[in-house]
This record gives sequence, C-alpha cells and structure tokens, in this order.
Amino acid sequence: MNDIKEQLRIFNEERDWDQFHSPENLAKSVAIEAGELLECFQWNNDFDQRAVSDEIADVMMYCIMLADKIDINLEQEILRKLEENKQKYPVEKCKGSSKKYNELD
Repeated sequence: MNDIKEQLRIFNEERDWDQFHSPENLAKSVAIEAGELLECFQWNNDFDQRAVSDEIADVMMYCIMLADKIDINLEQEILRKLEENKQKYPVEKCKGSSKKYNELD
C-alpha cells in the first residue's frame, strides 16, 4: 500500500494536481468513478473485464488518495472494520443470508 501511495503522490506532484485534491473533491471523485463502474453492468450481465478493471482501479486510487490526504491508515482501518463486521455478522447467524445485521435472528 505504501508503494502505491507514493506512486500516486509522485504522479500528482508532477502534474501539480494536489491543489485540486481537497477531501471533498476526492470523495466526489470516488462517487463519480463508482458510478462509472456501475455503468459497466447497466444493461446486462455481460461486461468488459478491462473496463471493469479500469473503473475499480480508479475507485481504489481515489480512495487511497483520500485516506492519505486525511491521514487514515487504510490497512489498519480495513482490518478494524473487518473485525467489527465479524461481530455484526457472526457466521452462525448470517451464513447464506443477505439480511442486514439488525434483522438477523
């Protein structure tokens, strides 16, 4: 993750784009790119693997840049959130179910 963050920093510094990368603008960009990812599946289940891969990469890059900008350790927070989700969705209650945690028996 650190190598990717550094490469993104260099890429943006070379282009003087950091001036445009406020947390708000980066969050907007995540949503915009996520919308473009959805477009790949808009009308049917057939999709272009390369287009989907490109859009996932765009979403992830903006998420990494946003986390970096506001000093969030992504690896640490992903692992923390996964542990939280394990508590909300214990295997014995949710296996095979799409119910939200507050609807589980």
